[in-house]
Formats: sequence, structure tokens, C-alpha cells
Amino acid sequence: QGSGNPAGAPVIVWLSYNVHGNEPSSSEAALLTLQALTDRSNTDAQQWLKNTVVVIDPCLNPDGRDRYVNWFNSVAGKNPNALLAAREHSEPWPGGRVNHYYFDLNRDWAWQTQVESQARLALYQRWLPQIHVDFHEQGINNPYYFAPAAQPYHEVITPFQRSFQTTIGRNHARYFDARGWLYFTREIFDLFYPSYGDTYPLYNGAIGMTYEQAGGPAGGLAALTRSGDTLSLADRAQHHFTTGMSTIEVASQHAARILTEYGNYYRTSVTSGQGTYKAYVVRSYPGDAGRIEALKALLDKNGIRYGHARSGPARGYNYDSRREETFTLSASDLVVTSLQPKSALVRVLFEPDPKLVDSATYDITAWALPYVYGLRAYASRDRIEISSAAPARTGAPATSTADPYGYVIRWDGLPAVRLAASLMRAGVRVRFSERSFELGGERFERGSLIVLRNGNAATANLWNTVRRLADSARVPLVPVTTGLVESGGDFGSTSVRALTAPKVALLSGDGTYANAVGEVWHYFEEQLQYPVTLVNSNSFGNIDWSQFNVIILPNGNYRFLNDKAQSEALRNWVSKGGRLIALEGAVASIAALDWGIKLKKPDDGGGDNKATAALLRRYENRERDELPNVTPGSIYRIELDNSHPLAFGYPGYYYTLKQDDRNYEFLREGGWNVGVLRKERPLAGFVGARLQERLQDALVLGVQDMGNGNVVYLTDDVLFRNFWENGKLLFANAVFLVGQ
Repeated sequence: QGSGNPAGAPVIVWLSYNVHGNEPSSSEAALLTLQALTDRSNTDAQQWLKNTVVVIDPCLNPDGRDRYVNWFNSVAGKNPNALLAAREHSEPWPGGRVNHYYFDLNRDWAWQTQVESQARLALYQRWLPQIHVDFHEQGINNPYYFAPAAQPYHEVITPFQRSFQTTIGRNHARYFDARGWLYFTREIFDLFYPSYGDTYPLYNGAIGMTYEQAGGPAGGLAALTRSGDTLSLADRAQHHFTTGMSTIEVASQHAARILTEYGNYYRTSVTSGQGTYKAYVVRSYPGDAGRIEALKALLDKNGIRYGHARSGPARGYNYDSRREETFTLSASDLVVTSLQPKSALVRVLFEPDPKLVDSATYDITAWALPYVYGLRAYASRDRIEISSAAPARTGAPATSTADPYGYVIRWDGLPAVRLAASLMRAGVRVRFSERSFELGGERFERGSLIVLRNGNAATANLWNTVRRLADSARVPLVPVTTGLVESGGDFGSTSVRALTAPKVALLSGDGTYANAVGEVWHYFEEQLQYPVTLVNSNSFGNIDWSQFNVIILPNGNYRFLNDKAQSEALRNWVSKGGRLIALEGAVASIAALDWGIKLKKPDDGGGDNKATAALLRRYENRERDELPNVTPGSIYRIELDNSHPLAFGYPGYYYTLKQDDRNYEFLREGGWNVGVLRKERPLAGFVGARLQERLQDALVLGVQDMGNGNVVYLTDDVLFRNFWENGKLLFANAVFLVGQ
């Protein structure tokens, strides 16, 4: 809490193993470490433990490890085959790296979308160790990697956190040198993205580090490397065991200094705060309640304090306009102050556009929470006093228990989607309005759901069912006594359409990216509790697709579309009334067909001069030469046509996460260009200079009418790692509203 550590307190070292299930040597090393620390005859370890507490988490990803180990045991022979050509070194889809839902748990520390992360971080917040190590494996031919890390470092990382990595690394080097083991430092693995097992602890005040041993799924029990050496599982475990014990040794030797710096870190956080901005104000507007509640849940998981301020004038950086502006605080606005124990984490998660000292980074470069949640916000340089008391509730009326004509549900976020899904599963007929309307003095935007007695005669205890499900989803119902509206379409109008419950197939398996499949699977199964059928993409030609009215192609490379008979079968299915939803790489696969969507051709301006420069480039710069053409993950504001069902529930814009260089032409005949990128520059994150020039006048979100059906194009990942909250309603629109 910023009060420092009591005299004589131990330093806490937390060792995390096997977050990627198919990097198995670390769990073996965990057992070796546990044995050494509990061995009474190990005098060194016993001495270290006098002032050090060691927390060991031997397997962060049990489902992934089980998947890998069970597969390996099913294909390995009596004796290990060290040749990499042997099948025991080639793991099949989806691989053990990911958890049950195909999520990479080493990208989930801050977001905590997965149950494993939620349980682990709840315990982590209670201990808040001073040192944390995340044990991994990498390519089979790479030497061992340990700290210090590569650039870029985030600015919040303190001089002590930087220098002490070197102190630990030198101790590791001493042991590795004595044994003749190869290693490297300060390359590849940077400290920027906030949701890794090294950066997240760093942003919570610890010394956070990643250690990488050669191996991974290619390692097996023994593997013949490029150098001609045979690398065994025992070797790999021994290397991790050595760095783990070396870390504990250094922690014990420097315990007093570590604890002093740790106490100073939290005292400074509380008294001065991190960075230029002293408060982050999230504005509260009608329709934002669900996303604000989701944001508060994330802050709670991370131990970040927030509150509300008195009404009055304020000044700050407007995330949307990217300008310093004066605004008026409302008592309902959410305020996160930087003067708190988690100041560094607050800055990292809220800072509009963090400084990137080296664009050659390992992951996305933009994640400011107001963009992620689609909320209007300001970053203020001024201190804003907050109260933890919630403001008085206004707006949403209490649900009537009388017998109404019907209920209206605002379509403004994931809770409303969850309610719609549960109503359809319960057999309740749900309608939605394509036009905004006014009724009873209230305005309801496009997409608002309507439940009436008409069409629901078969549902026993209709209103009790509706109210019970709404209470469970925590969604307010607005009772109405008439279907005659004051403006807009009456409830019997053709603009009020009935929802047909989607019967969803999700392609998976070879050719699809496991993470992308997992995002959609988890969205349906855990967030909506709505059924989805995972279908093997290799079985496409053998499926009776009449069982489904929605097919989802997640990010991937779909070779079956190269088969003319199969691509025509898919097109015919769409034309007969099906809805095809294509995401990211799947859109590129369809663009290779003559369906209407087309990739833009790169501008080859510069001609001979550019070609000559490319031929004369330096070999040492071969990786950096590509940086002007890429974006590892940046945020753009795109224009939305929110009169189209794909954009219902949104203002006239959407914050998209751009991760590739694909650029699509606007749709022509039969197409709706719902989300487009015009001449905007990125709001946040790195985009190469040449790519910035090309990312203009391009389609990002579109719908193509095809016969009686539709193809929905989502060229960016609207469900990115399932923490991109602002995209979840958009994906729901694609599944539930488009084409109805």
C-alpha cells in the first residue's frame, strides 16, 4: 500500500513455469528446484531461505501441457528419436502452447480473460513479489536467453529495475560460463507490451524477467540440433534449474536493497504518481454503462483504484481529437488517479500513446483502455480528488412487474447481447428495430430489442422468463404500454424485424490460427453461453451445411477455397440465405476469388530509384528494412455507417486495432462499406512510414449482399485476445443482426 516493508521482512521470489504447455522442460525444472530448496543438506539453499520466500507455480497451463504430453506419448517410440524429421518433433494443430480455449496465457496477464489467469492473478495480487521469473522455451537451435532484456523498455521501468536485471544476468553467466553453456542477452525479448510474465510484474514494482531455453515442441526427449549436439529434456531442465536457483541466490544476497527499492517504488507512486498525467477521466454517456462496468471489472482484477469526482471544469488530453481541451466533469464520470500504489500500471494501461524507443518490438504497440473499451476519455495533468462512493443512479427505470405491452432493451453492449442470446435459447421471439424511435419520452437507438406478447404465445410465463433472464444478465428492461411510437417506426412496422436464432458453425483445424478460433469459441461459450459448432476445415466438402445459417471463418489460410467446386458450394450456400463471416486472413482468402472484395495493389511509386535502393541495402539491416512497411499493432479511428445493422449500437466511428498491411478496395455492386479508413493517421502505436501512406481510403468492415444471403468482412480482429471490448458488440451484430 505504499508504506514500505517492515524490518526483517523477507524478499519474495515467484517462479512461474510452463505457461506455454508445449514448452515442457520448465515444469521439470520446477520439480528440481523444489527438491533442492527442501533438501536440508543443501546448505546454500538453506542459507538463502533465511531471508527469502520462494513461490513456485509449476504449471501455469495444465490443459496445454496435458495436450502436448498426451500427444507426445501417443507418437513416440520405445526410444527417443533425435532426428527432427521424426513425427515426435512435429506437433499437430492446435498444439499445446495454448490453453483449453486456444488462448496464449502469456498474453493474458493484464487482461485476465481466462480462468487460469484470473485465479493466478488473484493470488499474485496478495503476494506482490519483488522478483518474478517466467520460464519459457524457444527455437530448438537457439542458445539460452536470460536478462537483461532487449529494447524497447517502457518508460515506467525504473533505473533500479533495469540495472538489477544485469546484476542477475551476470550471476547466471558465471554458472553458464563454468559449464561451457551458450547464452545470449539483450536481444529479441523486449519489455513493452504490458501483458507478459515479465512486463506485468515490472509494472507492479517487481524485477520481472523471461528466461528462454531451446526446445519447445520440437524438443521431445532428445533432439539433434544444427550444431550436431543432441539436446535432451534433462539438459533443458537443468539449464532452467540453474537460472532459477541463481535468481534465488541473487535475491537473497541483495534482499535489503531489493526491499528498500520496492518500498520507495510504492511510496513514490502514492505521493507523486507516474508520468505527466495525474488523472484519467472516463466520461459517462448514455449507452456506455455496460462498457464502463466491464472496465471497472478489469481495474478491480488489477487492484487499480478508481472513483468519482465533483462536477466542475477540468482540462485534459482528448483521446479522440488528440488535443488538449477544456471539459466539464460530471459526478457520474469515472476517474482513475495516478497517485496510487498501482501508478505505473495505471500509466501503462491508460497513457494515450506511450513512447516507443525502438520500433522493432515483439507485440502490439497500442492498448490504451479508452480505445479498447470504446469510451470517451481525457488524460489530465491536474490532480483530481476522487470519492470511492458511487454516484446516485439515474436513467434506467426499475423493471415493472405489471403486465406490459412489451419490453424494450437498449442494444449498447455485451450484456444486451448476452440477454438476447439467453432469450432465444429460451424460445422467446425477439425483434429489433432498424430505425431509432421515441416512446414515452425516451429515445431508443437503432438495434434496440423488442419483446412482445405477439409471437410468444407458446412461451409459458413469458414476462417472468424475460425478467428473470434480464436480471441474470444485469440488463434493465424498459416496459412499454403501447406499440404506437411518437417518432420512428411503430412496433408493427416493416422496420421492426424478428431475429432468427443463428445456428453457428466455426471452422477450425488445419489452415486456421488456433488463437483466432479460440477467440470466437470463448466468445460464444463463455461470454454469451450460446451454442457454436466447431467444424474441421478439412471436412468442408463432407458437411451438410443446411444445418447452419451462419458460418464463421476465423483468421487463417483456407486452401479448400482454392478448390473451385468447394468455393462454389460455399457461395451457393450464401446465396440461398446463409451468412458467412470472414475475419482477417479469411478475407484475404476470399479476395483471391471473384466474389467482389479485392485487395488494393501496392503503390510502386519511386520506380527505378526505389528498386536500386532495395538492391543496395545492407545485410545487417535486413530486419529493420521491413519496419517502414509494417505495423505490429496500432489503433486507428475508422468512420462507421451506423445506419447499417453491422454498426448498430455505435457512434459514427470505431477504434480498430490494425496488425497487418492488407488494404482492401471499397466494395462496389451489392456491397456496403460500413467501416472505412479515410485519410486518418493512427491514434496510437507504431506504423511504418510507407505503410502509413498506403493505409488510406480502405475498407475495414463491410457487408456484401449475395443472393438471399450475405458475406460479412471483418478485416481486423474485433475480438483480439478477447480483451478488445469495443469489438464485441460489432461481432454480435455480424452474428445476430446482419441479414435479418
